[in-house]
Amino acid sequence: MHVQVFGRQREIDESRIDADPETIREQVRAYEAGERGTFDLEIEFPDDFTGRVMRAMTAIPAGETRTYGKIASDLESAPIAVGQACGRNPIPVIVPCHRIVGVDSLVGYGGGLELKRQLLEHEGAALPSEP
Repeated sequence: MHVQVFGRQREIDESRIDADPETIREQVRAYEAGERGTFDLEIEFPDDFTGRVMRAMTAIPAGETRTYGKIASDLESAPIAVGQACGRNPIPVIVPCHRIVGVDSLVGYGGGLELKRQLLEHEGAALPSEP
């Protein structure tokens, strides 16, 4: 399914969420309106490294970020593997891969860096100082 957030369309694999599409869209709208900082949706995480990274992402509170290196260290992996798992996140925005950043830059995001910046600014997160 597709959801709109800040004027951009994102693809979300609703088969991994135990909720109807309208509930998902309503929660995304409430998030965008600043009425919701977390999502109240039951998520089925993959049983692999991507699922482990997704669980780590959901543990990052709104308004905070973690670096790829920090998540990699926590999961005893490598930053590039974490970045690849973020790219495979089937539930962007709801599982907040936008909260994982580079040490000194935002780095990539499936919805584009401008959307990543908008999501982080919307949450009040401090952005990395770009060189």
